[in-house]
Amino acid sequence: MGMGGEQEGDAGRGALTFYSWDEIRKHDRVSDRWLVIERRVYDITKWSRRHPGGGRVIGHYAGEDATDAFRAFHPDVNFVRKFLKPLHIGELAPEEPSEDRGKNTQQVEDFRALRKTAEEMGLFNASPVFFILYLSHILLMEFLAWFTLWYFGTGWIPTTITLFILATSQAQAGWLQHDFGHLSVFKKSKWNHLAHKFVIGHLKGASANWWNHRHFQHHAKPNIFKKDPDVNMVHIFVLGETQPVEYGIKKMKMLPYNHQHQYFFLIGPPLLIPVYFTVQIMTTMITRKDWVDLIWAFTYYGRYFGTYIPFFGVLGCLVLLSLVRFVESHWFVWVTQMNHLPMEIDNEKHRDWLSGQLAATCNIEPSFFNDWFSGHLNFQIEHHLFPTMPRHNYYKIAPLVRSLCSKYGVHYEEKPLLRAFQDVIRSLKKSGELWLDAYLHK
Repeated sequence: MGMGGEQEGDAGRGALTFYSWDEIRKHDRVSDRWLVIERRVYDITKWSRRHPGGGRVIGHYAGEDATDAFRAFHPDVNFVRKFLKPLHIGELAPEEPSEDRGKNTQQVEDFRALRKTAEEMGLFNASPVFFILYLSHILLMEFLAWFTLWYFGTGWIPTTITLFILATSQAQAGWLQHDFGHLSVFKKSKWNHLAHKFVIGHLKGASANWWNHRHFQHHAKPNIFKKDPDVNMVHIFVLGETQPVEYGIKKMKMLPYNHQHQYFFLIGPPLLIPVYFTVQIMTTMITRKDWVDLIWAFTYYGRYFGTYIPFFGVLGCLVLLSLVRFVESHWFVWVTQMNHLPMEIDNEKHRDWLSGQLAATCNIEPSFFNDWFSGHLNFQIEHHLFPTMPRHNYYKIAPLVRSLCSKYGVHYEEKPLLRAFQDVIRSLKKSGELWLDAYLHK
């Protein structure tokens, strides 16, 4: 309901209505979604289904202030505002704070000032040389994989070398598609989108749209149940400190969760990409009739089989590809989970952008190897705060982020690589023990 007091609105809309946060918070359902950006109130109920980033990611902010998420995801906010204009239904009432749910206004403003500083420092400008060299080293590995077999033959040693070269190429192409998917390379979004489809489709055989719709949700609400698909474990694992107790009290025992830190090695890293992701990607492209992404994926498989059938035949090619995916999957799982799984995983707490991202992410110590091995995702904190920032600039903004966190007592965690791997298992074991205790005693 309006708060009284009106002002001239957009052309054709007449008087503009003011709203309170209490009213806005009521509009947080799938059938009724409002959100606030820069004190303006938008009704996104119908339009969210046409949102390029997917309806879910924007819907996760229904009934909330989405200003910082809006700025984080869109490199050209002025261009995107044109799409918001028809959805504009009013403004926050003058007496209402800009932040909802009692968030620290000064902390929010200081983070926005930090973002402005990063922009003025040119940290959102990509280095063409960096990304050209990065793509070149991936293409070089693709060539070396073929050359090894062509020159040395298909014995066990050259075949094993080829396997690991291809797995490395696939892992690194995964980090590169991540850059284009976040629109962090080119100034124009359309060039990022095209390059994204080339890298994830032609170099990896996957779907850009599938990745976007899934990954942007993770960035919008990391480690939040029912909002971050990366913590939707479909009853295979229990995570954090809240979910295990809930499962235990309800006597839910789909698997022996007190042993999840052990069976993780059997059904986590080995199967995520070869089985779960492969099936999900293909199913998604077909059911959504995403023929463009499907064609891009077919160009990968056509190139792969065309290259290796002369060496191994059809069956041998399938075995080699499965082994490549097996090795790549281990690499991907450990890198992606070391930054998030040991952190807080819980239900929605409506934190501000800085606090929410820091609660769910940690960094791994920088080094030439760690940066390359993780695709600079060892700077996970900076990446989550500024997802459109080119990765080669994370180290420049990191000291400023650390200083801001120190000022407001926001925990900024950085750890060695091996300890980060160990913490993945420790966190699974701890959650499993919480489940068992609740299951037996509550």
